[in-house]
Amino acid sequence: MRWIIFVIIYLILDIYAYQAFKTVTRQSWIYFIYLALSLGVLGYLLYQFNVPEKQGLTGARSYAIGFFLAFFAPKLILFFLLFGEDLVRLVVSGFQKLAHTKTEYSLPSRRKFVSQVALGIAAIPFASLLYGMYRGRYNYKVLKYVLHFDDLPDAFDGYRITQISDVHSGSFDNPEKISYGIALINEQKSDAVMFTGDLVNNTASEMDPWKEVFSGISAPDGVYSVLGNHDYGDYVHWESAAAKKANLEALKAVHREMGWNLLLDEHKKITRGSDTIAIVGVENWGAGFKQVGDLGKAASGLSAGEFKILLSHDPSHWEQKVKKDEKKFQLTLSGHTHGMQFGIEIPGWFKWSPAQYRYEHWAGIYNEAGRFLNVNRGFGFLAYPGRVGIWPEVSVIELRKGPKPA
Repeated sequence: MRWIIFVIIYLILDIYAYQAFKTVTRQSWIYFIYLALSLGVLGYLLYQFNVPEKQGLTGARSYAIGFFLAFFAPKLILFFLLFGEDLVRLVVSGFQKLAHTKTEYSLPSRRKFVSQVALGIAAIPFASLLYGMYRGRYNYKVLKYVLHFDDLPDAFDGYRITQISDVHSGSFDNPEKISYGIALINEQKSDAVMFTGDLVNNTASEMDPWKEVFSGISAPDGVYSVLGNHDYGDYVHWESAAAKKANLEALKAVHREMGWNLLLDEHKKITRGSDTIAIVGVENWGAGFKQVGDLGKAASGLSAGEFKILLSHDPSHWEQKVKKDEKKFQLTLSGHTHGMQFGIEIPGWFKWSPAQYRYEHWAGIYNEAGRFLNVNRGFGFLAYPGRVGIWPEVSVIELRKGPKPA
């Protein structure tokens, strides 16, 4: 029933889109090409999501979603613009009826100019979404931050951290681009690399083609990682609870095989002379998502005065638990939101994404009472196989001792 309703809505939008083309041009072959592409995209989406043996967000399903969005978003724009014109046409026709009761008046015809404007506006998201699939998804950006802490140990003044998040290896299809992204991580020459969850979409086997290249990530103090909500295999059907558990254990083994320090509600310390900082990692804890992370257990034995960097996949954990914790986590690194992979950012001026209507903290640096959060926009992509305006991110954070200069 849900699919039937979905198809009906899609076809209603198609009628309006067809009317726009028909008003602008008399070339019938354009109508047929449009309808063939539109129905083809719909058919491919229905096929991908109704084949029993397919599970989770596979690459083919992601492309089905991507092409669907590229056609559906412009249709919505055309619908609202042309429906608005229809309302005006009805009002005009109604006034004519009232003013000339003895004369028969028909509904005014569509104006070519309105349809041309509507098609021009609709072309923007169409082109943007296709570009996001073609180039945007691997358009890696290095974002650098300098954060100041009064209680940072002296020996760690100038300490550099590279953070990546949300790899979603099951979506990858370009080894050359992924190798470039890994090289970009290593080029930052940070003291440590932190990964904040969602290595895969569904299963541990998705890392098989990519394990070797990700093993190449290195830093003097090592690579530290945590699990994200997708890493637990909750979004596919398993033959048994034992099979699901085995998949999670296999994924944990992948972290070890790549030389990463996977933190499962635990912490490790990095030492410089007589000074130390603690790297604390929790399992996933998110509002509306899996909540298995135990912050108390992860920070067991640490005092409020020790400098701590927390790896927690979901930024809602920081909002609801971490920033109020009496042990004081000076810096928290998260991901999860992807910045919805769509938005507009003008550094220092403007930042918008649909993600902000779901998450209070969805991208970049946040500071409350000297407790910082960085929400990484993600290294990979999920569902929509692209990015528009919110590019894949490598975060580089430099820790500095003392107050921020005026």
